[in-house]
Amino acid sequence: MSTKSKVITIVVIVLLLAAAAFVWIKFFFVFGSGVKAGELNQIVYKGWVWKTYEGRLIQAGFKGAKGGGSIQSNEFNFSVVDKEIADSLMRCSGKMVELHYKEYNGALPWRGMQRYIVDGILSVSTPVPGNTIPIVADEE
Repeated sequence: MSTKSKVITIVVIVLLLAAAAFVWIKFFFVFGSGVKAGELNQIVYKGWVWKTYEGRLIQAGFKGAKGGGSIQSNEFNFSVVDKEIADSLMRCSGKMVELHYKEYNGALPWRGMQRYIVDGILSVSTPVPGNTIPIVADEE
C-alpha cells in the first residue's frame, strides 16, 4: 500500500469518526433533563410518515418587564415516545401535571418533532377553581 493510499484511508476514517460523533452528539446525547409543571393543553398523535405523540404544556407566570410585571404564559412543546405515557396523558388534558423530560440537541422524525422528550409523569392534579392570579388595573 502506497503512502498516498494510507493517508487517504486515515483521512476517510477520521472523517467517518467525526461524522459519527456529530450524529451521536446531535441526536442521541442527552443534553439535559428536568421537570416541567403546568396545565396540559393537548396531546395528539400525528405525522405524515412517522406518527408521533406531540404535546403542549401551559405554564402560567409573571413577565418581568421594565415597566412592571404582567401575566404571561409559557408553552412547553414536547414529544412522547412511550405509548403508555402518551395514553395516560391523553386522559389528563386540562389537568395540572408534572412531567419529567430529556432534552436532546436535535429532533429525529421517528422520535418526535420536538427536542424535548417526556419520559415520565410525576404527578397529576385537578386545578383548583378560583385559584387564579388576579389581574389588577394600573392606577394613574
